[in-house]
Amino acid sequence: DSTHGVFNGEVSTKDGKLIVNGRSIAVYAERDPANIPWGKDGAHYVVESTGVFTTTEKAGAHLKGGAKKVVISAPSADAPMLVCGVNLESYDPKVNVVSNASC
Repeated sequence: DSTHGVFNGEVSTKDGKLIVNGRSIAVYAERDPANIPWGKDGAHYVVESTGVFTTTEKAGAHLKGGAKKVVISAPSADAPMLVCGVNLESYDPKVNVVSNASC
């Protein structure tokens, strides 16, 4: 990384998981976000950063897998866009899919 330099830690894989400094991280290669078992892995918040699922309906597929909230890291046609320092106070906790307006 040109900003942070070489990672000063241990990285390996085991049983299909990424191991970073002894902590196990689930890794998925799934085309349909609804099939990712976020709930099983205890993930509450998912950052949708593929650039493919940018609408509330498409990004909301992560909720079917057990995620509680989804942040789209791109502009969205219909998800509320929230920007820190601009309109974060307008966040409604009842809304489960939001956009951070840009990557």
